[in-house]
Amino acid sequence: MASSSSPSSSSRSELPLRKIPGDYGLPFFGPIGDRYDYFYNQGRDEFFKTRMQKYHSTVFRANMPPGPFISSDSKVVVLLDAVSFPILFDSSKVEKRNVLDGTFMPSTDLTGGYRVLAFLDPSEPKHDLLKRFSFSLLASRHRDFIPVFRSGLPDLFTTIEDDVSSKGKANFNDIADDMYFNYVFRLICGNDPSDAKIRSEGPNIFSKWLFLQLSPLMTLGLSMLPNFIEDLLLHTFPLPPFLVKSDYNKLYKAFYESASSVLDEGERMGLKRDEACHNLVFLAGFSTFGGMKVLFPALIKWVGLAGEKLHRELADEIRTVVKAEGGVTFAALDKMALTKSVVYEALRIEPPVPFQYGKAREDMVIHSHDAAFEIKKGEMIFGYQTFATKDPKVFENPEEFVAHRFMGEGEKMLKYVYWSNGRETDNPTAENKQCAGKDLVVLISKLMLVEIFLRYDTFEVESGTMLLGSSVLFKSLTKTSYT
Repeated sequence: MASSSSPSSSSRSELPLRKIPGDYGLPFFGPIGDRYDYFYNQGRDEFFKTRMQKYHSTVFRANMPPGPFISSDSKVVVLLDAVSFPILFDSSKVEKRNVLDGTFMPSTDLTGGYRVLAFLDPSEPKHDLLKRFSFSLLASRHRDFIPVFRSGLPDLFTTIEDDVSSKGKANFNDIADDMYFNYVFRLICGNDPSDAKIRSEGPNIFSKWLFLQLSPLMTLGLSMLPNFIEDLLLHTFPLPPFLVKSDYNKLYKAFYESASSVLDEGERMGLKRDEACHNLVFLAGFSTFGGMKVLFPALIKWVGLAGEKLHRELADEIRTVVKAEGGVTFAALDKMALTKSVVYEALRIEPPVPFQYGKAREDMVIHSHDAAFEIKKGEMIFGYQTFATKDPKVFENPEEFVAHRFMGEGEKMLKYVYWSNGRETDNPTAENKQCAGKDLVVLISKLMLVEIFLRYDTFEVESGTMLLGSSVLFKSLTKTSYT
């Protein structure tokens, strides 16, 4: 339920204009200091929390990593509340050119020399074409979403069960990579990656390729590695693309040869075949494979930690609907109100992409709950979604995983779920930067829960953190007698 303290659009014009608090410190040393606070001295959430408390504001100035020498300008205006955050969705107010990863952009040598769709602003002519190419791909594969995903899960759960039985635990993050890659490749290309002789290598290649792009935003958390050495290795200079060049070429060749019908369509739409293929590899590897590596561990963690009572409720809903509908279908998934709510709650409390960036196109005034702030043209705006979607003035018990939060009247609160670079109530278009696969992400999240609770009555997990998300160990699984 929204708090009465949330200002309506009509009352925001009456909010007092306040100077944005905070500063960037001395050149070079200020960004380095903030970087050490962010990664080592405080940690990510504490970095934002301490500054929010210090300035008594959810809007303030700070430097965002990596800073020198990877990014030339680390200065941002930070947004941490649900009211100010959506300015980052307004393409008429903010520019999204080369800001996917924030204050730096990975070398285009990692994407075949092209600036792929994710780095383009909607005002650029190629954006419209590439976004429509993505929509075309999704539309052509719609009938395969469910069967291809489900086909990869028996092997996944068999491996998990075997590891729990033999070792007392199963590392979901490690085990699931093969399933992710197999799903992505089969969905896009229409055939098994083993046919392209890439299956055994694919997951590791994608993981290495992702690491080179995102290492400036990571900390390895290795106690035996001094902070200053890790900082020098990961956050000071970009890792050279040649480290994965030959591996990337293997992936590119596999998609080029296996996704011919998709690439044919890209050419019919006006794309060069190689550019279409490099965008396809990015969509498969960064957006989908990389997205699932963050999405599913978080979902399973929160559902697992919620306990047996929720598990019984989910199992009852899922099995009842599947039986009534005669199988796992789009219609069946749409009728699972609790399952949908659980997925939305997981996306709210631990969004797979927690950062959003945009550069102000013009001088503008933004609003938080209790003040207005002027932002100048050209300033970088940064939103930390993990705080914005846990705004206590919008959500009750925001730090708690509330499985039923988005059921019934709670559906009205979906407009405050921002994980897709847009409101959950909005839809991606060629003119905006909302995730083209938004609905597919929700669908496969529901499918994962359906498959778990068709197989098991309950399960236990242990959670931790990894480079850019959660880690999950299965400790036990109780098989069901449901048929």
